[in-house]
Amino acid sequence: MNRLLFFLCLVCTLGLNAASDNKPNLGVVIARATGNIMLIDANTRSSLGVIPGFGDLSHASVVFSNDERYAYIFGRDGGLSKVDLRQKVMAKRIMQAGNSIGGAISANGKLIAVANYEPGGVKIFNAESLELVTEIPAIYGTQSQLSKVVGLVEAPGQRFVFSLFDAGEIWIVDMSNQNHPAVQKFSNIGKQPYDALITPDGRYYIAGLFGEDGLALLDLNATEQGVRRVLDHYGRGEQALPVYKMPHLESCAVAGKYVFVPAVGHHEVIVVDNSTWREVKRIPMHGQPVFTMAAPDGRQVWVNFALPDNDTVQVIDTDSLEIVRELKPGKAVMHMEFTAAGNEVWVSVRDEDKVRVYDAHSYAVLAELPLDKPSGIFFSYRAHRTGF
Repeated sequence: MNRLLFFLCLVCTLGLNAASDNKPNLGVVIARATGNIMLIDANTRSSLGVIPGFGDLSHASVVFSNDERYAYIFGRDGGLSKVDLRQKVMAKRIMQAGNSIGGAISANGKLIAVANYEPGGVKIFNAESLELVTEIPAIYGTQSQLSKVVGLVEAPGQRFVFSLFDAGEIWIVDMSNQNHPAVQKFSNIGKQPYDALITPDGRYYIAGLFGEDGLALLDLNATEQGVRRVLDHYGRGEQALPVYKMPHLESCAVAGKYVFVPAVGHHEVIVVDNSTWREVKRIPMHGQPVFTMAAPDGRQVWVNFALPDNDTVQVIDTDSLEIVRELKPGKAVMHMEFTAAGNEVWVSVRDEDKVRVYDAHSYAVLAELPLDKPSGIFFSYRAHRTGF
């Protein structure tokens, strides 16, 4: 009898391990020109189908439910859509604003927050029903103006953090008590914060500044210290190039002890020590960086570029801080995404209507998937990473 129980337990364990090995590794690719999305499976490097009807996806971003079943898609036209990845259908879609710029899901997966340009402010929804929970108008100044909101991220403790572009402020909204949200405001943080990131440990919120040199840094574990400026010397006395596309700080690479920051108006990536927040090195690049994407193991950072150099991807080794590879995926490389294990990188090539899958170590092309004007690529393992 004991032998039989042992055998049954062994079979169950092997079965569970096999099921775990075959767990779907799903994701979403944005087809911005058509308002469609393509569902993808990283395990098979295949498309699971295209779903239409998502409106203006020209600056779309995606977050995932904690169980990786649902994707929440933030459209530029104010649309908020919920997609069932298992059933391969749009579960619900609402129009919550006139113009929006991304969003976040709370740490417990129960709330969805959206950053809005028009009207300025943040709306927070129930993740299950997409019913409005609360609205935080971004009111500032003596004339009660509304600011555009950017750089919205989730933070530990049921908090959302975001920046006010017009006001030059950073706000924290604590949603621990949904009936009485608590808002903490930090003013005079710098001119025109255009995007932001939160470090993977959830401690530091960093806003990039378009209107002046430097970054604004807020320690979320010591908010009483206020916001301080870092890299405020960068670019002083230098002539910046025309900015063809603003870099995305929410995908700024944090790898080990370094942060890899795309420089605005310069052909450089700035390497910052994340213990002192001082510049370590400037790495000359092929063009103006847009995304700096770190491998899950932190050994590499992949970088793409704005016009006219957007046919190229360069790979930085994070030990030597040198470029170790240059790839030419095709015209208009829009986005890159590592798989959960970091063994592959998926690259969207907009003007060639395809997604190319690279081996992250040999750089060989493993697969190509056709899609009309692909842009952002997002895998569901992001559900378990702060700031994604």
